Amino acid sequence: MLEVQSPFTGEVIETLATHDAAALDGMLQTAQGLFKQREQWLSLTRRVEILQATAALMDAQIEPLAELIAREGAKPLKDARVEALRAADGVRLCVDHITADIGRTIPLGTSKLTAGHSARTYKEPIGVVAAVSAFNHPLNLIVHQVAPAVASGCPVIVKPAPDTPLSCVKFAELLQEAGLPDGWCQTLIADDLAVSEALVTDPRISFFSFIGSARVGWMLRSKLAPGVRCALEHGGAAPVMVAEDADVDSMIPALLKGGFYHAGQVCVSVQRIFVPESIKDTVVAALTEGAAALNVGDPLHPDTDVGPLIRPGEVERVERWVNNARNAGAVIACGGERVSDRVYAPTVIVDPPADAEVSQLEIFGPVVCVYGYSDEAQALEQANSLPVAFQAAVFTRDIITAQRLAEGLDASAVMINEHTAFRDDVMPFAGLRQSGLGIGGIPYTIEDMQIDKMVVWKTPT
Repeated sequence: MLEVQSPFTGEVIETLATHDAAALDGMLQTAQGLFKQREQWLSLTRRVEILQATAALMDAQIEPLAELIAREGAKPLKDARVEALRAADGVRLCVDHITADIGRTIPLGTSKLTAGHSARTYKEPIGVVAAVSAFNHPLNLIVHQVAPAVASGCPVIVKPAPDTPLSCVKFAELLQEAGLPDGWCQTLIADDLAVSEALVTDPRISFFSFIGSARVGWMLRSKLAPGVRCALEHGGAAPVMVAEDADVDSMIPALLKGGFYHAGQVCVSVQRIFVPESIKDTVVAALTEGAAALNVGDPLHPDTDVGPLIRPGEVERVERWVNNARNAGAVIACGGERVSDRVYAPTVIVDPPADAEVSQLEIFGPVVCVYGYSDEAQALEQANSLPVAFQAAVFTRDIITAQRLAEGLDASAVMINEHTAFRDDVMPFAGLRQSGLGIGGIPYTIEDMQIDKMVVWKTPT
């Protein structure tokens, strides 16, 4: 049995039955059986109906869904409501994509060799999808992995994070209520790591979708069966380049949101802010004032801005990293201490050493670092120096500066005058280097989970 605990209080919210290796094998047999019998495939019309009905059910339950997210994942309620709304919109985005892209005509007949021929591509499901998800967006991440599988016509087995399985279970129930037949979406609550690994490495799956740590993601990829495609989404240590002409008054709220949203437990959270020495004191003072004013505590309270970390052990890790930076000479401008065994105060660190954990590794906690610079090229070099690269940001009022810095940053996406965690679910979302493999975002995930089958006709002459 799995006891799901509140990250804020430690109380048991719900207890779920777990699945062993035999149960997993049954799920895989079911999923493979559905895919191998083409007469059981869900038509485009049926998939559209199911997804539209699912989105409508979600629209009617936004507040209960948000409360579930806040209870199991500790995301503040105001942000959990946004996640629930995004999740419902994500389901609708699946419909938009599969109804707009149903194949294309290939221009044959342009040479003597192809005269009398025509060709067209059709979309078909790739096969059984195995999805392994993370805790930090317990509903929307599941939607990003499961809804594209349904939209593509793929049977899917989804393993949610053990800290936050309830939103996944609820979404699967909503799909079934909307008309998804049995077996097309199965939720695996693994009773140990061996069962989870067995899901991913089984030759009966055709596509592996992973959201989580780089260590686990790359390890699992190395064990995939031959021919299995995959997409991996890991984390980063997002850099922000601030120019001397930046509008500090409008920048600070964006940096506060990007750095402390969900207590920093976001893979593209603002972490490393590079600021010209001439305005560093001004930026640090404004950041410190803003961070100190954030409401910290119970995620179910409507005014809470920053809740707990997902587990007490994460508080201990963040505390250790901050103390190491402090002992190495960094200035702790605010925070730098735990509020409780489960909550860490929003923290601003000034000029931590380049080799400190907070400068080298993804913090995944409510901590941002500010580095003063006098040489832009050196600041860019430091921003680009890590083995991870994901999203980045630039703050400036000058378009030439914005373009120069955007081109100089190693990142798959650069936000201009917006924080690094900005995202719309239609956008491509791609970790570079050790930050991931492939492109996330609902339209791109659907493409990954389908194949283009081409049919060529020869016209009798």
